[in-house]
Amino acid sequence: MLALTFTMLVAMLLAATMGFAIQRGGTCTVAAIDEVLRKRRFNRLLSLLEASVWVLGGLLIAHAFNLMPPMPAGWVITPWMVLGAALLGLGAAINRACVFGAIARFGSGEWAYLAAPVGFFIGCVLWQVLGQTILADHVPQKIATASIVFQAPTVLAWMIAAWMLWRVVKLAIVSVNDPKALLAKVWEPHAATVVIGITFFLALFLAGPWAYTDALADWARGMMSNTLQRSLLLFALLAGAVYGGWTVGRFKATRVTLAGLARCLIGGALMGAGSVMIPGSNDGLILTGMPLLWPHAWLAFSVMCVTIAVFLKTTQWLQK
Repeated sequence: MLALTFTMLVAMLLAATMGFAIQRGGTCTVAAIDEVLRKRRFNRLLSLLEASVWVLGGLLIAHAFNLMPPMPAGWVITPWMVLGAALLGLGAAINRACVFGAIARFGSGEWAYLAAPVGFFIGCVLWQVLGQTILADHVPQKIATASIVFQAPTVLAWMIAAWMLWRVVKLAIVSVNDPKALLAKVWEPHAATVVIGITFFLALFLAGPWAYTDALADWARGMMSNTLQRSLLLFALLAGAVYGGWTVGRFKATRVTLAGLARCLIGGALMGAGSVMIPGSNDGLILTGMPLLWPHAWLAFSVMCVTIAVFLKTTQWLQK
């Protein structure tokens, strides 16, 4: 019992650190696509993809030592999955933040973003109802075979491990030369990615799959496994984001408006419905599905990004 408690405390600390990094780095798929459209820069988008590489490296190393944690299966691609990815992107665009960005904004004191996970849960429940009535024939099918990642030669694990070590050392050197960099109001996106990738994988290794959107989707399906553990990790994630905003003076409680609540609730509901159709939201896609090289995860994330881009461009055109 003591060992289990200690393991859980470590996992919560890792989740809190991940929330801190998300808030400091302003990690968000919507912000990344907006940067591409407005500035023709891919810095934030590439940093999100780098997070997948970090988790991939951790998986390869764990597999080399036969220490693999339980991992989600892949899914057969269907037209409904593509529609779900579009709904996920539309919901994120309406919400003005993906599930990562909602954590970052909440950490800055934008209380309305608490409605996003509530809406996400509602969207999951509504899809479950529709799936049992109108769309009863849409039942996601798992891929029977294991991920090709686990067929990779051991040398690839060591190559990625060397790259990861180089990135950590490089970040450490910058921190030593400029200690104030760790306390800067905004982290460079790739620095935040390093922390997010490391903390997510270590928490995954200790506590199993724990992405908060996956937990909400499971609870909507009545699968209440590890409820206390996953709730504590979600609380730690939010607390870390709040601490990140508070320590640099960015945490400023904003007035909650009815329009803001409605936007976050509707956006969250669309993201929830879309994630059930895929299955998986962008945090799970980036941090588990894409590192495992599941085709459905890469397709869904691509469709999500295109949908966000179309929504943002259309909104700009209408404003003009």
